[in-house]
Amino acid sequence: MSSLVQKQCVPCRGGEPTLNKSQISNFKSKISVKWQVIEDKSVKKLTRNFKFKNFAEAMAFVTKVGEIAEQEGHHPEIEVGWGHATVSWWTHKIGGLHQNDFIMAAKTDSINP
Repeated sequence: MSSLVQKQCVPCRGGEPTLNKSQISNFKSKISVKWQVIEDKSVKKLTRNFKFKNFAEAMAFVTKVGEIAEQEGHHPEIEVGWGHATVSWWTHKIGGLHQNDFIMAAKTDSINP
């Protein structure tokens, strides 16, 4: 399991730079290859699709992600439907990716069945 899962998010108050291409590549190598870096309206986000047997399993997973997000004070965008959920992490205050997003991706992977 990634060492990132053992870290905690640090508060981000804005004004910090987003991660550069080299930093993103380094952090991405420490999480599941199923995470993708996408660009949405000029904002880089870390996104992964999860599959489940039914809606109840998807909702249980989303609830666990929400609990970890609350503990860490860092919140994702989540889309959920029957048998699937998509989780996207980025740091809103800086408009892109921060180490916190990769920490949360690792934590999200730790609860995936």
